[in-house]
This record gives sequence, C-alpha cells and structure tokens, in this order.
Amino acid sequence: MRPIRLLSLVCFTVFLGAVNLEAQALKDIPAGGIPLRRITIYSSGVSFFEHSLTLSGPAILKLPFKTAALNDALKSLLLNDPASAFPLISYFPEQGLPAILRSLALDLSGNPGMAEILGNLRGEELEVLAPGPIRGRIMALEYRRAADGGPAEPWLSLLSPQGIRLLNLAGIGSFRFINEGLNADLERALDLIMASRNSQTRELTITLPGEGSRPVSVSYVIPSPVWKVSYRLDMGKGANARFQGWAIVDNDSDEDWRNVELSLAAGRPVSFIQNLYPPYYLNRPTLPLAIAGSAAPVTWDSALYAEAEDNAPRQAAKSSAPRQAQRAAAAASGLPPVPSPVPVTGADMADQFSFTLDTPVNLDRRTSAMFPLADGEISARKFLIFSGAGQGIHPSVGAELSNTTGLRLPAGPVTVYDGGSYAGDALLEFFNLGEKRLISWGEDLSVTGVLTDSSTRIVTGVSIIDGVMTISRRQVYEKKYRFKNAGLEAKTIIVEHPIIQDAVLAEPGNYDEATAAAYRFIRELPAGAAGEMELLVREEVPLSERITLLSLRPETLLSYSTSREIPAAVRASLARAVELRRNVEDAENARAETETRKNAQAAEQDRIRKNLEAAGNTSPQGQEYLRRLTSLDTEIDRLNGELEHRRGEVQEAQAVYETYLRGLNF
Repeated sequence: MRPIRLLSLVCFTVFLGAVNLEAQALKDIPAGGIPLRRITIYSSGVSFFEHSLTLSGPAILKLPFKTAALNDALKSLLLNDPASAFPLISYFPEQGLPAILRSLALDLSGNPGMAEILGNLRGEELEVLAPGPIRGRIMALEYRRAADGGPAEPWLSLLSPQGIRLLNLAGIGSFRFINEGLNADLERALDLIMASRNSQTRELTITLPGEGSRPVSVSYVIPSPVWKVSYRLDMGKGANARFQGWAIVDNDSDEDWRNVELSLAAGRPVSFIQNLYPPYYLNRPTLPLAIAGSAAPVTWDSALYAEAEDNAPRQAAKSSAPRQAQRAAAAASGLPPVPSPVPVTGADMADQFSFTLDTPVNLDRRTSAMFPLADGEISARKFLIFSGAGQGIHPSVGAELSNTTGLRLPAGPVTVYDGGSYAGDALLEFFNLGEKRLISWGEDLSVTGVLTDSSTRIVTGVSIIDGVMTISRRQVYEKKYRFKNAGLEAKTIIVEHPIIQDAVLAEPGNYDEATAAAYRFIRELPAGAAGEMELLVREEVPLSERITLLSLRPETLLSYSTSREIPAAVRASLARAVELRRNVEDAENARAETETRKNAQAAEQDRIRKNLEAAGNTSPQGQEYLRRLTSLDTEIDRLNGELEHRRGEVQEAQAVYETYLRGLNF
C-alpha cells in the first residue's frame, strides 16, 4: 500500500499555497495544482479563498497551511465534489511527529545513529550486501576497542545458517532488511522527517474517491491582513469636487495571485478563533471501585416521627446523598473541575458590503498593491466649522460632502487638495449612500472665535397642597459665540453646539441640522470692518422639587419664608407657619424648664434623705431635715402638675402647627 505523506515541503505562510494533487488514477495533475480563482478580503481580519479545477477520477489533494491558520481552516473549509460521496480530510496533529515516529517499527524520533538503530532491532533478519553477501538475524550490537588502541568501534552479531558472524559496522558497505514492513516504515519515517523541516506549516490531506470528470472546488476562511482604504479630495472651484478612493491590499502569502477575482468586503461580522487543531482532553474524576472497600460503621437514632410525618425528611436526605457523593469523589480525585465552555458573545452585525474589482488581479507573493475603488465628482460645500465642545479660538476649515458615488464607502483617511495644492488631511467615517458628512482638514487663522457660557436657575411657580410644597424651576444654560473675520472674503461658518441632555432649545428658535449630540447653526460671516458675528444659544431644563413642610428644620422654613423667589402670598403663609413653629418651640422650652426645676428639687430631696439617715429623725438636725422634706414634697407635687400642663401646651401648639400646614393650599 502506498503511504500517504502527511506534510509538504511547500512553504506556506497564511494563504493556501499551490495545491498538489496525487491522483490514484494514471492521470497526473500539473504542478500548478488547483488554480486560485476568487479571494474576498474582509475588514474583520480574515479572507475567503476559493480554488477550483476539473478532476478526472479519484485524487488526493494536499493543502499546506501555516500552523496559526489551521484552526480557522478546520472551522471553515468547504469542499464541493459532486462525485465523492464520502471524502476524507486528514491531517498531522499538533506536535505529532515524534509520536508517529515512535509508533513505527523503526524509531527515528531521537535522531539515532546506525549503531543505535540496529541495536534496537534485535531479532530482525538482515542481509549484508557488501563487502560480501551475508544473511542472518541481529543478535546484538557491542563496542570493542580497536586493535591499534583507537576508540571503541561498534560490532554487529548476526545469527546465520553458517553460525554466528561478527561484523565491524564500519566495514559494512550496504545492507537491507528482509522484513518489507520494516523497509516501508523506514521509508515513511524518512518522508515524515523530510516533510517536517518547515515546522511552520501543516497539511490537510483531502481524499476524493469520486469517478469521472467533474468540477471540484475548495474554499476556506483564514486570517489575513485587513484591507485598507484611502481617499483623495480635490476641492476645485465649483460646487463639485473630484473624489478618489484607493484600496490597499497585502498579499503576504507564498503564492502569486494570477487572474484572481478580488472582492473587498467591509462590515462587522462575528469572527472568532476556536481551538480545533490540537487534541482536547477532559479531566475526569477517579472513583473507587464499587467492588472494593468495606462498610463504615453507622449508628442509628431512635424514631421521633410516625411514617407519614417522617416521609418528607427522609426524601430530602435521600435526594442530597448523590450530591454529597459527587462532591466527595471530586475532592478525592485531586483534579481541577472541568472548565465550562467560554461563552462567546458577538457585537450587532451590520450589513456587509463588498467591492469586486472588474478586472482580474495579478499580485506577486509578499507584495502589496493599491487598486482604484472610486473616482468621480461628488457634491462638496466648503464651510468653516466651530465646535462648542472645547475647540480652540480658530474654526476648522472643512466641507460638507454628499455621497453620490453609488458606493457605500468604508472609513479611511482623506488627503485634501485645494487651489491646486495640498491643503491637509481629514478622517472620513463610514459614508453611506446619499448621506451627508462633514470633514475638516485644518484651521482658518484669519477667523477667531470666542465662547462664553453661563447658567442660572429661575423659579417659575410654587404650589402647596396638603402640606407639600412644589417648586417649579427652569435651569437656563447660555453659550454666546462671537466671531471676527480678518480675511478679505465673506465665509460661511457652521457652529456645532453640544446638546444638553433633557434640555429644550429656547434660542434661536430653530437649527439647521442636528446630530445625536449637537445642534448645527449655519451663519454667514462678513469680511472687513463688518466682519463680526454673534450667536446666542439658550437651552432650558425644567426642574421640579417637592418639599414636605412638616419635615423642614425651622431655619430652612425661615429661609423659604424670606426668599424673593417665592411669591408674596406663599411667603406670608410660610411666615405664619414660622410663628406657629416658634410657638411650639416656646412651649417646648417652657416644658423643658419646668422639668429641669422638678429634677433639681428631686435631687435635693435625695440629698436630704441621705442626711436624715445619718443624723436620725429624733435629733434637732433630723427634725429640720424632716420639715424640709415635707416642703420639698409639696413643691415637687406642684411642679408635676405644672409639667403636665406644659406638656399639654406643647401638644396643642404642635397640633395647631400641623393643622395649619396641612390646610395650606395654593
């Protein structure tokens, strides 16, 4: 059986190189392989390649890929052969050469010498052809010191029909193995070693068993350089400007592109790499043999429930047992948990669009080229552009472009020419059909702009309902733009004013354009002595504040009652509320003063009792203490009554205050 070579000597960088075919039929395929017919380069870092030809009979296709591209090739390779019902794709696994060499009957994995090779083949039959024919089985290989005292030399022991023969390995001119399987493995090992000299490439071997003449194509997606685009804009003197677009393409492969249909696609498709090339193994826990081991001692508690009552607890215990066993087995295995698949999350996919060049492309390997993408006139209106989002004192020189090219243009740099000379560079974002877009490429030093801003807050209304005061305000933001034109020509300027979130444009009454983040106002800027212009932009944000009056601190309530922002009628009502609140505070102060006096009398009473205990109640001093205790008791009783009255006054004042606030309605 003819061995299938797993690697190719063809050096292949990223793209598919020349595809070699090894047909099992007599028909031979030319060295050109499958011609490269079509390429689509995407802006997401991959390219689509398609090769096709007409085959006759069964064949073997060998596709060399750079190792870094194999994951994508395995993920995307598409084979179209109508006559092959069961094609086979095989490949040399990652770092598999040593393992394959070790699996052969003749192991060349460690770059062994001839003495080591023969020493590992004890028992094999060998036929020595020179210096003389000898046939025998290998017994051993040993080293003997040379007769002249030189280094030891390998000697081979053969068991021949004439007896054991000893041969100096250095004197053997040629030999062969009698075992044809061993010879086949030797040839295969040498083929593998030769093919693996380029460690950067691997082959996919496609076996096509189909019969008859038929068209065959192979396509795939692999990593590639992103195609780039650059534009040129010649402003000219009229309303139209000349617009050119160029695509920059890199062929970093080891294959020349000849008469290839080239398409350039732009968009944001989901694209990712999955590790399909190397073998993937899962960690599995090691469980003890079910037949081995002994039972652990168990103690049993006495039953506390009847059968019906105990049913639920026993079911719960039974359901948790497998989980406990799983956790114990995982812990005993000493292996890390099997990782969960990494979720892959893609961005929203925009519509892709492509440019297909009308003329087939020829591009040598490892070279780059520029191909025309667009060339024609587009509408271009020249403006000065001033942004209120932190721009300097000079407005930008720019233009408003209208995409009338008939193409959706990807983002790229724009080199601008004006008046027949270079004017500057600009950046163009994705430019859709019929869309208008501003670009800028420099600053106009003859025009200066000054921006001042301010903000104020104005009360627009106050209402009180059921003790809740609502204050309506308007936050006003103003930006004033002032421009002076020192040039000799009048100019048109676009003022781009950033939009404040939730604000309403109050002045000017309208705008010329708006983006998601800014208003645009187009104004004429005269020249000379009258070359000044001013633009005031005012935005207003409505605000509302709800205040529960009963929760206000006295000083806060007082501040509202004296604020000039509050209407006079509301201020008067709040002033009355301040008076009622002060009544509550006065009543509370009187209650606190009475309670302080009572506490002082009680403390004095405790002191006299202690003195009475020390002096005795029969002594003259003790009699004086008894008289004073009687007087203190009378005073404390009176203060208790006064304190109760003060508490009532506090409650009454608080009730009047709360009733008044809840009854306010404006």
